[in-house]
Amino acid sequence: MGRRPGARVTIRAIADEAGVSVATVSRVINGRATVAPATQEMVRRAAQRLGEASVSVPGGQGAAAGAVFVYCPYMLTDYFGTIVTSVIETLELHGRQAVVHAGVSERSRSSVSLPDLPRRPGIAGAVLVLPPSSTEELAALHARHYPLVVIDPRAELPEDVASVSAAHAAGARRLTGHLTALGHRRIGFVGGPQDWLASRNRLVGYASALAEIGILLDPGLVRHVEEPTADHGHRAALSLLDHPQPPTAVVAFNDKTAAGALRAARSRGLRVPEDLSVTGFDDSELASSTTPLLTSARQPLEEMGRMAVSLLMRLVSGHAVDTLHVELATPLVVRESTGPVPPAGRLSRPPGRTRPAPR
Repeated sequence: MGRRPGARVTIRAIADEAGVSVATVSRVINGRATVAPATQEMVRRAAQRLGEASVSVPGGQGAAAGAVFVYCPYMLTDYFGTIVTSVIETLELHGRQAVVHAGVSERSRSSVSLPDLPRRPGIAGAVLVLPPSSTEELAALHARHYPLVVIDPRAELPEDVASVSAAHAAGARRLTGHLTALGHRRIGFVGGPQDWLASRNRLVGYASALAEIGILLDPGLVRHVEEPTADHGHRAALSLLDHPQPPTAVVAFNDKTAAGALRAARSRGLRVPEDLSVTGFDDSELASSTTPLLTSARQPLEEMGRMAVSLLMRLVSGHAVDTLHVELATPLVVRESTGPVPPAGRLSRPPGRTRPAPR
């Protein structure tokens, strides 16, 4: 089907045509010098092929008035990329440009000073994704009446700073409750970095589900990882499985750490879910790609981006906002990685006594 006459081409369509990310297209449109000239030309040609004459590469002119600064100091993988893409597309629907600053390098992070945002010309407000900035910095920025919304805050925010996040505690409680309903009583927990609010809230949800059936949290069954990756999840799960009384199930911080737990189970000769049940969090594409498929709690990443923009637009317009802290539901998605508790004694063995992994 051809494009309707006069209809604007979306940033995502240009990104798909050029074979680059949505964030890259946004940076090109906003004249960011960090994009290679060859990539800028690819984006320009892709826009022309789609018939979008209004998309061009500005010669360093900066963003148009009323643009929104989108800050995500992390690699735009499936998780962060989905959120940022949703923010950009929703801003486009509101007729706003996005000035995207994303990346993991020290240079990238050090080039952004949040207190300086109000002095940036042509920027109406900001959406900050899991910002590593201190609570004091965010509070000081808000005290200057600068419109901002934080997505998935890393630390507890002041009451009057707007934020959008997933219902971390409720999701972890739902996952753990699913396992207790299957008969599991020794359930391990692999949390994310201990200073992350999401990790602390998920630990609360996990402990709450155990308390509902009269079980107190056992610190010996709790591990935290420095980074929520498969390798860190693998090491944390191995530590749990080497416990004198190992768990029959593991609640992992996210799908990546859960994938590491699946690998740990295989290395210990355990079948999932017959011998060990494993749950993730996020319900990312990875959850539908592992063997077995992961039971997970779904994070509404696109909705988080849309809700953040909706809140910001109200703040920019000076409208009252009744709810500044929004938590979006994290429904349980049951797949193949969870099952009934194994027969008593199946995992009760001395540390290091394992049977060989199947070839």
